[in-house]
Amino acid sequence: MPDKPKKKLSDEDQAKVDKYLHSGVNKVERKPFRPLLLLLVIVGVLTLLSLLSIFIARTKGVV
Repeated sequence: MPDKPKKKLSDEDQAKVDKYLHSGVNKVERKPFRPLLLLLVIVGVLTLLSLLSIFIARTKGVV
């Protein structure tokens, strides 16, 4: 039977860590993630960059 892992923190220190983690100091309200909006933005940016590159190529006589 394996030995129990040795505690890294004393019970008092662990209690302080638990209290801090549950205090909500670092909690931030966030809007829900919307992957379809992200996809639309990426497709929009890629389309604009593609159109810009085609325009530049035509004005320089490449295409």
